[in-house]
Amino acid sequence: MLGRRAGHFCRRLLGFALVALLSGTAAAADLKIASVAPDGSHWIAEMRAGADEVKMRTAGRVTMKFYPGGVMGNDAQVLRKIRVGQLQGGAFSSGGLVERYAGMNVYGIPLLFRSQEEVDAVRAKIDPVMAAGLDKAGFVSFGFTEGGFANPLSNEPVHSVDEMRRKKVWVPEGDQISFLAMETMGLSPVALPVTDVLTGLQTGLIEITFASPVTALVLQWHTKVKYITALPVSYSMGVFAIEKSAFSALLPDDQKIVREVMARHLGQLDRESREDNRKAMEVLAKAGLQTVNVNATDVEGWRRTIEGLYPKLRQRSDIDVPLLDQLLAVLADYRRAHPDQAR
Repeated sequence: MLGRRAGHFCRRLLGFALVALLSGTAAAADLKIASVAPDGSHWIAEMRAGADEVKMRTAGRVTMKFYPGGVMGNDAQVLRKIRVGQLQGGAFSSGGLVERYAGMNVYGIPLLFRSQEEVDAVRAKIDPVMAAGLDKAGFVSFGFTEGGFANPLSNEPVHSVDEMRRKKVWVPEGDQISFLAMETMGLSPVALPVTDVLTGLQTGLIEITFASPVTALVLQWHTKVKYITALPVSYSMGVFAIEKSAFSALLPDDQKIVREVMARHLGQLDRESREDNRKAMEVLAKAGLQTVNVNATDVEGWRRTIEGLYPKLRQRSDIDVPLLDQLLAVLADYRRAHPDQAR
């Protein structure tokens, strides 16, 4: 009898030990996330709010620590740190994940979109395809956040491409599509990481940059320029993604909590983006930035030039051709259904 009781007691101890071991493993899930967004920005505040909720609902088993302000480097450096396990995820520009998934390039093709309505129509169909592509590439994403349309920022008025040809124009490091587009238009692009743009404007290394109002304000680029050109050159988008193996190590119930919470907070950021950009534009105007208009006929010419690049884009390894064709088909359908907006 004593032997049976002793055996039962040992089995119970073993069960408790296994539970403790599993709990201890789950508690060690400290996800380190990098971002170029400055500390104190709306994005970081929203993400930390999500992280606090995740920590509470997982009883501390899952924690997220954010490294804001580009302290972990640019997108390429963050990816390297993820590969070696120093980080588990990051908030990237859409082009920042191209080396892992070529589909991330398509939204940023210059002069692709003509209105916010076109963006909405395309994203409703293409966002889920991009999320699935990221998953196959080894990243779990929780939704995309709109950065908005990037406009030219300069110290001299820019009304035309001819005026840009005399200037050193910034292109995000690694954004080969924009680099090719600018070269085709006869411009002189200078590739720099986002973290070096402010210094580039200070030193004269670049004379024209591109940013949404929020980006210009948050990253302080507006302090080094005088004009913003009323031309939405490209659509920018942010991606919050965690390396798949790190996410898969979480308990299944904790994975569900992280997905639900972070998707909700990212959705909130996405919905607020346009109003944030509107308010940021008001702040830029009050700070003294002057708006410069461009000739609509010139813009149509620029669009035709960019569209002439599409055959070359289809030959590139950093473009997901089926996804690009799917996007263009959605865009064409929308324009046929809304001919009054297709200008």
